[in-house]
Amino acid sequence: MSEIKDDLSNLNFEDALKRLEDIVRKLESGDVPLDQSIALYSEGEKLRGLCQQRLEAAQAKIEKITLDRDGKPQGTVAFDAD
Repeated sequence: MSEIKDDLSNLNFEDALKRLEDIVRKLESGDVPLDQSIALYSEGEKLRGLCQQRLEAAQAKIEKITLDRDGKPQGTVAFDAD
């Protein structure tokens, strides 16, 4: 099981999201046996958490440019520092 976790941590956001979408399609199809559905759901939950972490990290890096009275760039502040 930690093998899967290690494999998932090496995925970039786009690959993790694509894998998660594949899992959702399989689960929604109803053609997957119960045991495999449980394993897929567990992997999907880990992927969802990974995607959430990656999005939060990206948001933390975004900065908003502040302007002075003349409309010239003055500096930057964190995106959510309003």
